Amino acid sequence: MSALFFFILTYKKPLTEVEKFLDNHNEYLDKFYKEGKFIFSGRKNPRTGGVILCNADNLEEAKNIYYNDPFYKNGIANYDVIEFQPTKFNNTFEQLINKI
Repeated sequence: MSALFFFILTYKKPLTEVEKFLDNHNEYLDKFYKEGKFIFSGRKNPRTGGVILCNADNLEEAKNIYYNDPFYKNGIANYDVIEFQPTKFNNTFEQLINKI
């Protein structure tokens, strides 16, 4: 059974450095969206990092996924990871949750 993981990214570098790796980061996101591992992602407001909702088999797989992020590999952002199992959700998410 899969689990859900929130990846919470916090930038360690100024936005000028973040921007240098943004195209590579977007390619990373696209790869894992195509593999069905990412459900949603976006920037924090204010722009101090971002969040990704990841569907992975276990924490080890989740780590292997975020280790591929150019932001992680180049020391641009820290990753905090929260594993959770949804127990309540609205009808919009029911089909997604039933696939996990």
